[in-house]
Amino acid sequence: MTSTTTSTLRQRRGGGRPSAPLHGSAQKSLRSVFPAREVPDVWQATAEDRDQVKDRLAEFSANVNRHTRYLRGSGAQKILRWLEEFPGDTWQQRWRNSGSDGLGRGWRDHLVDAISDGRYGRVDWAELSSGALTLVCADVIRPGLEWLMTRQSQNLRQVVSERRDPDGFAALAAVADPTLWSANLGFHARYQIAMLMVAKGGEVRDITVGDCLELRETEARVYVHAGSGRSLFYSWLRDLGHFPAEAPTTLRDVSRHSGQVSVAELVDRYQLKCRPVRDLIVDYLTERQPSLDYNSLEDLSRTLGLHFWANLEKHHPGIDSLRLVPEVAAAWKERCRTKTSVRRLPDGSTVEVTSPRTNAFALLTTVRAFYLDLAQWALEEPGHWGPWVAPCPIKEAEVSHRKHITRRKARMDQRTRERLPVLPTLVKTAADQLKAAQARLAAVRAAAPGSTFTVLGETYTKVKGTRYTDRSTSATAHDAAGRRHCFGPAEQRAFWAWTTVEFLRHTGVRIEEMLESSHHSITQYRLPTTGEVVPLLQIAPSKTDEERLLLVSPELADVLSAIVCRVRDASGAIPLLRAYDPNERVWNPPLPLLFQWRWGGQDRPVSVSTIRKALDETLLASGLTDATGQPLRYWPHDFRRIFVTDAVMSGLPPHIAQVICGHKTITTTMNYKAVYPAEAIEAHRAFIARRRALRPSEEYRTPTSEEWDAFLAHFEKRKLSVGTCARAFGTKCVHEHACIRCSMLRPDPDQRARLVEIRDNLIARIAEAEREGWLGEVEGLQVSLAGARDKLAQLDAEAARQSTAVDLGMPLFGQIAVRTEEASGPFAGG
Repeated sequence: MTSTTTSTLRQRRGGGRPSAPLHGSAQKSLRSVFPAREVPDVWQATAEDRDQVKDRLAEFSANVNRHTRYLRGSGAQKILRWLEEFPGDTWQQRWRNSGSDGLGRGWRDHLVDAISDGRYGRVDWAELSSGALTLVCADVIRPGLEWLMTRQSQNLRQVVSERRDPDGFAALAAVADPTLWSANLGFHARYQIAMLMVAKGGEVRDITVGDCLELRETEARVYVHAGSGRSLFYSWLRDLGHFPAEAPTTLRDVSRHSGQVSVAELVDRYQLKCRPVRDLIVDYLTERQPSLDYNSLEDLSRTLGLHFWANLEKHHPGIDSLRLVPEVAAAWKERCRTKTSVRRLPDGSTVEVTSPRTNAFALLTTVRAFYLDLAQWALEEPGHWGPWVAPCPIKEAEVSHRKHITRRKARMDQRTRERLPVLPTLVKTAADQLKAAQARLAAVRAAAPGSTFTVLGETYTKVKGTRYTDRSTSATAHDAAGRRHCFGPAEQRAFWAWTTVEFLRHTGVRIEEMLESSHHSITQYRLPTTGEVVPLLQIAPSKTDEERLLLVSPELADVLSAIVCRVRDASGAIPLLRAYDPNERVWNPPLPLLFQWRWGGQDRPVSVSTIRKALDETLLASGLTDATGQPLRYWPHDFRRIFVTDAVMSGLPPHIAQVICGHKTITTTMNYKAVYPAEAIEAHRAFIARRRALRPSEEYRTPTSEEWDAFLAHFEKRKLSVGTCARAFGTKCVHEHACIRCSMLRPDPDQRARLVEIRDNLIARIAEAEREGWLGEVEGLQVSLAGARDKLAQLDAEAARQSTAVDLGMPLFGQIAVRTEEASGPFAGG
């Protein structure tokens, strides 16, 4: 390992040339569709002479005190006299010719130096600042956005909102959240709108989407850490209804979104020097594009552009042919088997670490397919593809699937074996962390600003806040060591960590399927024979383009109830959000997403990074470690493997698990299931018994209609006189239908009177048996009595829980069945 800088390492990864990032491509595309307004050279206020401007400023400052009015007028006159030294017919032209926009924070020193010779009297910076503020707010000059950001004024927002467009700001206040309007986030949003008005001119209704995009780009340059609430102003402006329908829903993170770019742009980010090979890769990807999703297309461009050809150009400058000599091919394949990463040491330095590349097999397979495709296509179009046909440098034996699949299966099984036994610990930790976070949040909100409070044995001091924040709802405090704690975000992450663990372990869905779940996903089905309502969770098509329905267990129903209760707004409805699909690089249609939260004053979907951060915090609190003693890590997909393993080991037929998980083949399902030694022995013995009985294996196939009907009929046959039997499908009744004693009986609250009658009858029978000396019968009756009392206790606990439960508000099945969607895109209608 050798120490190196991050930039040097990036150059090494990119074949000696840093790759051009795709981040911000979506913003560039929007800028071409929604250009910002150009500031003209002439308008009424800027074309007036100095005396007319003086009258305008006097009228503009009529409602302020005498001292402020003097500072504004005197400072404005000195600035105007200074601007008269520069060429131009208007004040705006003189302002541009003075170069003030490009001075930024240095404008003050430049102006002071220019007029410090006494020509305009005594130089006072407070006077000049007030004068500049007045000229800007009175629309005499329109400085650039960057100049405004470097010369911020606390009075700009108030002056513009009161003097330039009070009706427009009143309309904004009507669409904004009242608590946000007067909070710190609302203050910044109104300041941003005021900056757009003084920089571009006009009123609130004149602000365009392009103006907002330019503001966000300028903030990204000026402010290194812009904060999460910088796009709130755009949401308010969009809610006014002045933007076109095709305007983006939000500007949040638009600078990091790439959108779907062309194949040429995907390849050109690696800056390949050999133009013919670059064009070949572009043509190849264009030919493959119709059969690939966008994420696979981008991955293929990365493999061929970065890992294959850019790597060859770095180590063999001037290479221009796919016909590789054996030495070059061997060296490239050796480099592909390792990767280099950067690790940061505690002292802040970085080290370069070389380790085996886990996807080296996939990389070699992709390049081999590239060569073989060219050879195949050359038979159909020899003029186009024929000149590029060359011997493939990767032999068939080098991409043998058997060893790769076996090693991958072993790695995944080991992960599952490490995480399945400790899952109950993680579940308990997530629940405890949520309770503790909720207790701290309630305590800090109940405390007075600046006061000290104690919660969970720890003492904190609540911050006093600022004049722009709502101090009563502040959730920030300092502990005894002076460390700052934000209990609001901490409680949010604890809640989503708990819901993630519970949701994934009870459903086994993919992380993208969980985050795309909406209120519409919660449906219900009434069994036609018994009339029992079965709650279902609809999983939208994702990786396999197949939707499926999952039965909702009581535990999962509690989680869904907590989510719905949390994300509902004041009207009781779940806000509609448009989520960005990071795989397809597109915006999904508005949906009442279950996984959403309010952050930065806006409702936004919960991201994958937030989920992973919340899981890491929960795992750190649990203290779980792996075999090497390092902190145990859970990836969201680990829960899917655990779900399959636990379900199959508990007796669920693998072909049923395949349907529940949405796998294309049973092989995929069995690859997810981890193998345990004891289970392997039992499975082998069962296989021998089946073979002796001349019965073929029944479970590794697609279920027949009769088997599926039997699976559904199992739920119809669970109905009992005092409740419902909850035993698993395909299992026998171990208590010989002595249901009162069975722990699998889920009592019906409507049958409480019958249970009380059974309990009283058992008490009377026990008394009779003891009186008559039937001691052999007393023991059995006492077991039944204990079971009856346990069922009554369950009913009491369930009644107490339901008294505080929140109705899910599930849409009726009929409403779900008739809802339709309009297809869009190139494949719409076919």
